[in-house]
Amino acid sequence: MSISIQTNAASLNAQYYISQNQKFQSTAIQQLSSGYKINSSADDPAGLAVANQYAGEITQLTAGVQNASDGVSTLQIADGGLSNISQILGRLQTLASESASQTFQGNRATVNSEYQGLLTEINRQAANIGLNTGGTNNTNLTVFTGGGSNQANSEISVNLAGANSAVDATALGIGTTSVAGGGTGISGNSVRLDNSAATFLTSASQSFTFHVNTGTGNQDVTVTATGGSAGLSGTQVVSSLNSQLQAYGITASIGSAGTLQFGGSTAFTATTTGASGGVTTTGTGTAVNSSNYSINTQIPAITAGTEAFTVQNAGGSYNVNLTSTTGDNQADTLAALNTALTGSGIYAVKDTAGTGITLQSTNAFSINETTNNAHGLFAATGAQTVTAASASASSTGNALAALTALTTAIGNLGLVQGQVGAGENKLQYATNLAQSQITNVSAAESSIRDADVAAAAANLTKAQVLQQTSLAALSQANSAPQSVLSLLKNL
Repeated sequence: MSISIQTNAASLNAQYYISQNQKFQSTAIQQLSSGYKINSSADDPAGLAVANQYAGEITQLTAGVQNASDGVSTLQIADGGLSNISQILGRLQTLASESASQTFQGNRATVNSEYQGLLTEINRQAANIGLNTGGTNNTNLTVFTGGGSNQANSEISVNLAGANSAVDATALGIGTTSVAGGGTGISGNSVRLDNSAATFLTSASQSFTFHVNTGTGNQDVTVTATGGSAGLSGTQVVSSLNSQLQAYGITASIGSAGTLQFGGSTAFTATTTGASGGVTTTGTGTAVNSSNYSINTQIPAITAGTEAFTVQNAGGSYNVNLTSTTGDNQADTLAALNTALTGSGIYAVKDTAGTGITLQSTNAFSINETTNNAHGLFAATGAQTVTAASASASSTGNALAALTALTTAIGNLGLVQGQVGAGENKLQYATNLAQSQITNVSAAESSIRDADVAAAAANLTKAQVLQQTSLAALSQANSAPQSVLSLLKNL
C-alpha cells in the first residue's frame, strides 16, 4: 500500500462513519424523545400509510362512541316520557271504569273534565319527547358509530317513524274519546250550557214535553226550567230538569259539545220550543232517545181490514194484529201495541209530534210486515228499517267505548316502548363493539408507529460508543501522514 500525503483515505472513512454514527444517534434520540418509531415519511413510508389509516379509524370510532352515547341519552329521555304516559293511561282507565258503571253516583261531567285534561297532558308530553305525530323523534333515527366496511355497516337505525310510533292522543286512538254521560241532543240546538260566565232564562222559563213509557204505561210529562230575575247557570238548568225527570228514568246533562242532552234507558221522545235567552235555540226542537233501538211509524187510522206484523228480538217473536178497533187512532194503537209486546222490552210511545208512534227498545229488534193496510203503521209489507242504538247516547256508552280504545292504546304504547328499549340496547352493543375496535386498532397502530423504548435506548448507547470510537479513529487517521516526515530526516 502506497503512502500518500495528498489523500488520507483512512481519515475520509473515519469521517463517513462519524456522519453515519451521528445520524444513528440522532434517530435514537428522536425516537426516545417523541415515543414514535416513525417520525417522518422517510422513516417507513409504507408503515406510515398503514398507521395513518388506523389513526383515522380510531378518530372515527371515538366520535362514533360519542354519537352512540348521545343516541342512548335521547332514547332514555323518550323512555322516561313513555313511562309517564303509561301512568296517565292507567289513570284514564280508572276514570273510564268509574263512568262505565251504571251505579256511578258522581258527576260524569266532572270526571270527563279530568279525563280531557289528561288527554291534553299526553299530547304535551309526547311533544316534549319528540314522539308526537311528525315530532323530531317520530322518524327513522340513524346513529353513525363507524367501524364498518361501508357506510351501511357503520350506522345503527332505530325506526320510530310513522303514526304507529307516535304517542300523542290522536296517534294512540284516544283523542276523541270521552267519559261524559251520553244522551240525545235537541235537534237544531247550538246553545252552550258549559259557559260558566253565561246565565240562562233570566226572568223567563222553558218547558220540555216528554212522551214516556217506563214499562207501566204511556205518560205525557212536562218539565219546566225557570230562571227567575237572576237567571240560571248551565249546571243549575240541568239540576232543575233532573229533579223533575228523576222519577221517569231520564237524565239531563251537558254533552261533549256543551249543549243540553237527555239520556236513559226509558223509551221517550221530547219536544220543546226555545225561549228568549233559553237553553235551546229559538224554535221547536225535538229528540228521540237514540240510546234505544227505534222505528217511527205512520199515524194509525185503520177503518177497515187488518194490519199484521211480527216483532222479533232475542227473547222471541211477537205477533201484532191491528184492526179498525185496535188501530183506528193513536191511543188505541198504543194500548194494543204495548199489550201485544208485554215482556219483550219493546215499548210504544208517541212520536215527537205527538200524533204518530215510535217503537223503542234497549236491545235490538226487527219488524216484518206480513199484511199491509193503507192506513196502518207501515207503508209496505216486508222487513222494516229499525234505527240502531247509538252507544254514545247511553249514560255509559262513551266510557265503555273509551275503555276499548284505552286498551288498544296501552298495547300500542307498549310497542313503542319496546322499539325504544330495543334501540337503547342496539346502541349499547354498538358502543361496546366500537370501544373494542378502538383498543385493537390502537394496538395495531402502536405496533407500527410507536417506538420500542428498550431498543431505542440500546441503540443510543451503541451510537454514542460508535461516535466516540469513530472520533478516536479519525484522530489516528489524521495523524498518520506525519509518519512521512521520518522518511525525510536523512535527506
